[in-house]
Amino acid sequence: MKFKIIIYTLLAGIIVSSCDKSKLEPIPQTFLSDAVAFSDSARCVQQINGLYAAIKTGQMLAGRYMVYQDVRGEEFINLTNNAVTAWLTWQFNLTASTNEVQGFWSACYAAINRSNVVIAGLSSAPINGTLKTNLTGEAKFVRAVSYFMLMQLYARPFSDGNGSSLGVLLKLNPETSGGNNIQARTTASAIYTQILADLNAAEAELPSTYANSTLTTTRAHKNTAIALKTRVHLNMANWASVITEGNKLVPTAAPWNASIGVANGLNASIAAVFTNYTTNESIFSMPFTTLNVPGTQNGLGWYHNPGPSGGGEFGLNLTGNGIAADPNWRMVDARRSFNQVTGTNTFVRKWPKAAADADWSPVIRYAEIMLNLAEALARNEAGTAVNARGLAILNAIRQRSDPTNPNFTPADKNALVALILNERRIELLGEGFRTSDIARTGSAFPAKGVVSSIAPGTAQYIWPISIAELLVNTACQQNPGY
Repeated sequence: MKFKIIIYTLLAGIIVSSCDKSKLEPIPQTFLSDAVAFSDSARCVQQINGLYAAIKTGQMLAGRYMVYQDVRGEEFINLTNNAVTAWLTWQFNLTASTNEVQGFWSACYAAINRSNVVIAGLSSAPINGTLKTNLTGEAKFVRAVSYFMLMQLYARPFSDGNGSSLGVLLKLNPETSGGNNIQARTTASAIYTQILADLNAAEAELPSTYANSTLTTTRAHKNTAIALKTRVHLNMANWASVITEGNKLVPTAAPWNASIGVANGLNASIAAVFTNYTTNESIFSMPFTTLNVPGTQNGLGWYHNPGPSGGGEFGLNLTGNGIAADPNWRMVDARRSFNQVTGTNTFVRKWPKAAADADWSPVIRYAEIMLNLAEALARNEAGTAVNARGLAILNAIRQRSDPTNPNFTPADKNALVALILNERRIELLGEGFRTSDIARTGSAFPAKGVVSSIAPGTAQYIWPISIAELLVNTACQQNPGY
């Protein structure tokens, strides 16, 4: 089979239009046949770099995905009423034609299709077998990431029907021309099965490490696949599998460092994690420089930084149910230093530079993996007992930033789970977890500002399917209520 493919670099930009189905296909700037595009190791690596470029676009992991995830929850108040920058997402007022609904769908399927093209091309590439295996693992990891993100916004949580509800479109073959548009959505279970199949294969195929700390943060390795599996299983409430995967990376006691592959671990300073982007805590991040920026109104710095360094789109919810107003989050906690006052508002300044500058976008941190494991251990404990290891992990996360805080002493299993969920809100604030944590626990989206609570059974609980897809794919089912 012959097909056309783009040669990208890791710092390449990508523009995805959501006007028609053809925009979901690769849009080559340089046309090459597969015989040339995968003709040697250097060109094959370029194709993998292109996959990372595809998921670090503005709509995806440059920042918008994290923002969409977070602002649907109660932690932030919209300050600008700007429909271009997630205001409609914040107020649960989306339609199938809203920009973010169309743009995110298109960006994800562009990345998925590119992954499919690369996987197919690598299968017959005349390159070293180990390199071919490693690169194939990276392509499968990118595909898994893209599908997981789609499921967090366009589909009901796995717990709603234990995976029997509608997922998204499952596409595993490269599409290099128009057509192949008519396809129904498959179940959530089928999508999660594919995500885990890709991640299991990736774990086996990926290298254990790379030559330097930059590559071990910006390219997937075995620990990266394992780490993402803990997140996927957590969202499926598969506690035993979270524990199995988490045990590969998290020891039974301090010091908290992985014993396999890259020496990922809990960094001594939370502040350093957001100034030195390649600490061992950073398992996977999207790199940016002043010459390779996420673009205006895309990067996390834009949304959370006020004034000349950003748009100041969302301030912290300092009243009522916002985590920033929680009196149990002590003022001496180092994570409070990220919450900086400007005028009458307070912003999360984990990304202190301008959106046009070099702040990286964190995707997977070791602290998250510890919390994933702690929650699974707590929930999987028999009866009402407090799991000692889960509690130790929780205390390690809290005392990393607040060393004078005494150990938590929850009364029972449920109290420990509640403490872990609350700690996730503090530790991962602004990093794109709130929607998933609300939905996977079957909770309502809390009221905030002028926005009312959104119950699990309502249409607005998830996003509508993009109108751009529906116009060309008559078999694709819209989410009920839209």
